[in-house]
This record gives sequence, C-alpha cells and structure tokens, in this order.
Amino acid sequence: MPVSESQIRSSLADVSNEAFWLDSPERPEATAPLSANRSCDLAVVGGGFTGLWTALLAKERDPDRHVVLLEGGTVGWAASGRNGGFCEASLTHGADNGEKHLPNENAQLTRLGYRNLDEIEAAITRYGIDCDFERTGLIDIATEDYQVAGLREAHNPDEDAVFLSQEELQASIKSPTYKAGLFMERECAILNPAKLCWGLLRVCRDLGVEVYENSVVRNLENAGNTVKLTTDNGTVTARQVALGTNAFPALLNRVKWHTAPIYDYALMTEPLSDEQWSEIGWAGREGLADAANQFHYYRRTVDGRILFGGWDAVYYYGRAVSPKLYTRQETFETLARHFFETFPQAEGTKFTHAWGGAIDASTRFFAFFDTAFRGKVAYTAGFTGLGVGASRFGAEVMLDLLAGAKTEITELEMVKKKPLPFPPEPFMWVGAKLTTKALIKSDQNEGKRGPLLRVLDAMGVGFAS
Repeated sequence: MPVSESQIRSSLADVSNEAFWLDSPERPEATAPLSANRSCDLAVVGGGFTGLWTALLAKERDPDRHVVLLEGGTVGWAASGRNGGFCEASLTHGADNGEKHLPNENAQLTRLGYRNLDEIEAAITRYGIDCDFERTGLIDIATEDYQVAGLREAHNPDEDAVFLSQEELQASIKSPTYKAGLFMERECAILNPAKLCWGLLRVCRDLGVEVYENSVVRNLENAGNTVKLTTDNGTVTARQVALGTNAFPALLNRVKWHTAPIYDYALMTEPLSDEQWSEIGWAGREGLADAANQFHYYRRTVDGRILFGGWDAVYYYGRAVSPKLYTRQETFETLARHFFETFPQAEGTKFTHAWGGAIDASTRFFAFFDTAFRGKVAYTAGFTGLGVGASRFGAEVMLDLLAGAKTEITELEMVKKKPLPFPPEPFMWVGAKLTTKALIKSDQNEGKRGPLLRVLDAMGVGFAS
C-alpha cells in the first residue's frame, strides 16, 4: 500500500532538528576555552573520535606526556555525534573497495580492522564507558532481485559472511522489501556515538589531558623545534601536533583538496510499541544496510526506537560547511516514505528527530594520512562515513608517524599513498551532480555501471563499496 503524503507530513510534524544522540541530559558541560598561552608535548586538534582516541592512546603509550586537546565547538558535536552509531571493522569502506584500491594488502587491512574493533571494545570495557555498545553484526540486504546474486557470491562462512535467503531473513526481520541478506557477525557493533565521545572525554581528562572546548585553531605555524597553534584567546606551543579536523577546512594547504564535505541525513522514531516490535521481529538487533548505491542504514536503539538514515548524499557548492545545511526537508520526507515502505508495521509512528551533518569524503572512500613540518605534524581525514571505528586506527597511525617509528601500519601502502584530490569549483560541483545521477541510473539499471562510473573506476576513484 503506498505511503500517503499526509502520513509523511504527520510523522515529521513535531521533529527536533538536534541530532538525537546529542539531545541528552547526559551531555556534559563544556570545558573552559583556552584563555592563556600554553606549551605541551602533543597538541591534538579536534574533539571528535579521531582527536579523542589520539589523546587517549598518547597517554596510554606515555603517561607522562603532556597532551592538550583543542576543540572548536564542544566534544562530539559534529560528525562524531551525528552519525548512525555503526562501529564497523572495515578500514577501507568495505572489502570490495579495499580490493579495488589496495589488492596487495586488503587481507592485511581486514585483519587490522578486526583487531581495531576488538581493541575499541576492550577499551570501552576497561574504562567503564557506558555507550550502549553491542557487537550485533551487520546484515547487507538485497531489496532488488538483481542484488541477490551478489550477496550469494559473497557467502563465505570462513570469512564470517553468511548468505540468508529471503525466507531466512524474513523469519528474523519482517519487511516486504527484503529479497535476501548477507550476515557478517564480526563486522559491526552498534553504539551511542555521543556517549562514546563523552566517555572518551572523561577518560582523557582522568589520564591528565588538558581539554579546551570552543577554541578554534586559526593558524598552524612552524616554529623551529616546535609548532605554534593560534586561537582567538591564546596560543599553544607544542613539540608535536595531531590534526583530526574531519570535514572542516584543513590547517595544512597540501591536503585541503583531498577531502570534500558530503552531507548525510537521518531520522529517529519514537519508541515503537511491543506489538509493533512483535510484528517486525529484529530480536538480534543487527545493524542493517541495503545493497544499492543510494543505500539506507538503520538500527535499533536500546529504548526501542529505529534510526533510519542515508539515501541522499549531498554536496553543496563551494565545499560549504555550515549548520544551516544540517536540515533538508526533501530528504527527510524521502526517508520517511522509505521507512514506512520498509516497515509498514510501524504505521502511525512519529519521528522525534531529523538531522544531518557533514562527512569528510575522500576520492577513495577511506582515510589517508600525511605529515608536515619535518614530521612534527600528523594529519588524517577522509573516513567517508566509517570513522566511528576507523578513527581509532587513524589515531594509532598518527602517533606512529609522529614517533618516527617503522611499524606494520606506517609501512602500509594505505598510509604512504594519498588518494586523488578533488577538483576546484565549479568542476567539483558539476562532477558531484553528474556522479550522483550516474549512481542513481546504475541502481535503476540493475547495478550496471555507465560510462562515467567506468571512467571513475579506471581513475581510482571510490564508489565500489
């Protein structure tokens, strides 16, 4: 039965545009901004997952290291607190994308990704971080007949990828749109991302990290044996610097063209009734994502809600990064329609939150790394939506690079080789529009890739995951 426009409007009538995870009484009070000049061993720029893990791991490696963390807003307010709460093992945005870009080390990166996720889980347990972490696994879902064969071919129980027929999947999770699934038990955990940020903040401060929020770093300057970071109300002089600035303009000119802010949007329902959950099932609480280019991701919460996001990935002219872009009514209405088509059992459910935010996309769809100022500065970005888990790995890489260490991870081609940069405007905007149309057309043509996508594939640009 088609979803009516009145049902969509009613479901969205009273939403808050605050990200659900951040709209919480557990949100800590902001620390004071930097108000005087400071010096330290390591300055970390960015209070999202990358910066928090970097500060925490730095103190674990050397408890006497003096670490200062500078955040332009409040900890976790941007991408780290606005995502779907999927903490995936993949470091390469999926095995297929890893095979496309780094075939010689894809197996190694898969192993390192599983290790990284295990270590995230261990740290959450070790430090008593309450963030609703659940190692539930992930199901890729075919919603079109042509997608079933691809999932069946990926079936490999030895590699933790189990094909689910339509009947097997429907016995677990009931949706009229489901054709088949691929269950990967070790691949993914779900969590509350804001609570993880706040837990990491608490641990960092307990370990002695100085944290200054609402302290935007305006400039980075090589100062001989040190690096000078300038904010509006003070400076930090550091022996070393780690930059985790995500989609925001990079403080290093050499990498400013290697990321682009792509906006993603999500909805959160009110808690569903016991009767609705009985009709839907989903007792395993797995993370779910469908197999199209324009895909949805969705998951349950501990209080019986459903987060439903994805589909549109929007680039705004001029690499715009602004809170004004965190809402997009057209996308919210599309997501609402798709939600009720996926779960008609939820008819009458209201959405309480509808929000968006910027993702730090790279052309290869996974993180890259760089150093500057003769090794005193390390940088990582480009996680392209999988940073909840991979950010910790990025923190490890940056610390090894700053240490000048030759380790397994610093010797990776992934670390040594940067992706292609994005073009300047207006070519970036035109290219984004054309690529989006090509991806939509591919979905409409049973996944067949047209001329533009084949050219991008040959150039080593992403879109293979």
